[in-house]
Order: sequence, then structure tokens, then C-alpha cells
Amino acid sequence: MITAHQLRTPDAVADAQRWTAHNYHPLPVVIAEAEGVWVTDVDGRRYLDCLAGYSALNFGHRHPRLIAAAHAQLDRLTLTSRAFLHDQFAEFCRGLAELTGKDLVLPMNSGAEAVETAIKVARKWGYQVKGVPHDQATIVVAENNFHGRTTTIISFSTDAGARDEFGPFAPGFRIVPYGDLDALAAAIDETTVGVLLEPIQGESGVIVPPPGYLRGVRTLCTAQRVLFLADEIQSGLGRTGATFACDHEGVVPDMYLLGKALGGGIVPVSAVAADRDVLGILRPGEHGSTFGGNPLACAVAIEVVELLRTGEFQRRSRLLGDQLHSGLRELVGRGLVEVRGRGLWAGIDIDPARMTGREACELLAERGVLAKDTHGSTLRLAPPLIIEPEELDFALTQLAAVLS
Repeated sequence: MITAHQLRTPDAVADAQRWTAHNYHPLPVVIAEAEGVWVTDVDGRRYLDCLAGYSALNFGHRHPRLIAAAHAQLDRLTLTSRAFLHDQFAEFCRGLAELTGKDLVLPMNSGAEAVETAIKVARKWGYQVKGVPHDQATIVVAENNFHGRTTTIISFSTDAGARDEFGPFAPGFRIVPYGDLDALAAAIDETTVGVLLEPIQGESGVIVPPPGYLRGVRTLCTAQRVLFLADEIQSGLGRTGATFACDHEGVVPDMYLLGKALGGGIVPVSAVAADRDVLGILRPGEHGSTFGGNPLACAVAIEVVELLRTGEFQRRSRLLGDQLHSGLRELVGRGLVEVRGRGLWAGIDIDPARMTGREACELLAERGVLAKDTHGSTLRLAPPLIIEPEELDFALTQLAAVLS
């Protein structure tokens, strides 16, 4: 019997299309192996990974310290459920609490679960602490957000593709323009329990808010006694040149929502971190997850936290981000219309008269670089933080060739 690993690209693509629901439109690249910043497909072709699993691979593919942690844990214990404690749980929660500067951590699995957790906690906090009348809590969110794809989360999406024909939608959310403090202030009233924002909007095309916006959000939330919920699932853990994107404005939210890179590209790990007066309102049985905080996840995430403690990856993202953005700005007017981002994270708008974002990604793949389009003519670039300067130059050279 021929295994998927033995299939060459056309057959493997056709097989996937035959047996898989078409909720994704992947590039026709079938990856079989990976190491560091490079992946190899079933035909032996190598590609520089400039997407890094939407930041899930901040430390690259198969980082040796993370792989060692996973192997060691696999030999001992993989799952207990939260019915019992295990010997990795407290160490992970303590380490992440220290990294975030918060009192408590609640581990989950996916980013969407972290967002759902934050919504539930904010509502309960609103009823128990702020005194909002029951079932009247509201949360303010931003236009063009991306927080996940559960039915609750798409209820406050403005992306037609995420919403159309998936209603009815959950009430309790108010949508305001991203970056507009006046609109945010107008949307907050006595029923508001939280403001849920991405410090940088990733799926929308790596949209960086105006300077001072996050500080203004923090000031408003404090004045109005509202929780600031920062979705750092893509932007956090070193991606922008700081541990958290909020750090660039010296802002500390009431709750960090974390995921993706927290699992080291090995297992799904997410978490919310907040102080005791927020997360401490939960009682046994009110929220949970069978796999949340499992031993394997905790063992890997412990090592992720240790990697971030040194500041090495944050520095790399900051320094190499300067190289990335400098190189991209040179292409504005030469096929690029606009460049945005921070650290090793960029959103670039391609001149639609030249090609679509999808076409650009296909041409880049032919030249050995993997990236992903969004919203028509925009590409997102987010290479692993371990990328070397010459590898970054290779990616920029290939992009310039595609645009020429």
C-alpha cells in the first residue's frame, strides 16, 4: 500500500481534495519534512517557510530543546485530564504567570478556546464584580478582527466569509473601527465588561494601530472599570520584537490571550493569564477542557517559556525585523503598494494591477519561499524567529523577482 509520504505532489493534492472538506484552499505544496526554517516536500523540493504556522512556529520547525522536552514527556505521561494533577502542570502555570506578570493562568488548547475563555470570564467578572445585570453584559470588539471561528466568535466578525450562512449569531458584542479611540469610548457603557482587541490585527493584513492607541484603550478601560482583553495569540511570544505586542506602548492588559507559539509547533497549547481578582472568580465545574494543560502540552510549553526568558528571540525579531522592513520598503512602487508590521511580521499589499496575492504566493513557492495571502492582494510574512540574515535576504530577493 502506498502511503501519503510516498505520493508525489499531484497525487497527494488530489487525494487530499477527495477526502477532505474544502474549508481551506492550500497552496499545492505537500510538506513531508522540516528542520529550522526550511521544509521539504514529497518530491524533495525545499522551501523557506515565511509563514511559520501563523506564528505557531516562532522557534522554527523541530527546535531541538522543544523536541527533547516532548520526547522526554512522551516516555513518561501524556494525558491525565484535569480530574487529576500532574507533575508538569504547576511549573507551566507558574512560568507563564511570571512571564506575563499575572497571578493566575488557565490553560486550554486552541486560540479560539482562549478567546471563548476570556469572554466567559469577562462576563462572569462583570456580573459578580462590576454589578452588571445578569445576561446584559457587553464586550466591545474591533472591525476586521480575527479571534477564531467558533459560532460565538464569528458573531462579532465583520468578515462575510466567516459569517454568511452560519447564523443565528450570539448577542452581547459591539463593533467599532480599529484604532478609533472616540468610537471605542462611545461604545462603552454601564453594561460593558470587556474590550477585546488584537494589539496588531494579523488576519486583516498585519494592521498596526496608530501610536498611542493601546495606551488610550488602557486608560479608557481603567477609567470605565472595563477589562482590557489583549488577544496576543499571533502577536505575542516574541513575534513583534517584544515578548508581547502591548509592550511596545508599555501597556499591561487585564488579560493576555495566548496560543500558537506557546505549543512550540509541536502540540496545540493556549492559555489566558490574569490576576486573581479576574481569573479567581471561576469555580470548579464552570469551565474546563479535557486536554487543556495536559502533561505533554505543559512539558513543551515550559521549555517555550524558558526560551523566551532570555530575551534572545525578542532581540532577533527586533533586529531582523529592521532588515525585513527595510528590504520591503525598497519594493514599494516596484510592485508593492504598502508595507506594514513590526518585528518579523509584515503585511504587504501587492499592486492588484500586477497580480493577486494568491498568484504571488504561487510564484514565490516556485522560487522556494512559502507565504500566505489574505484579502485579495495582501501577503503575510512571518518567518521563524531563528531565521538567519542571509535567509531573509533570499526571501526578499525572490519576492523582488516575483514582482519584477
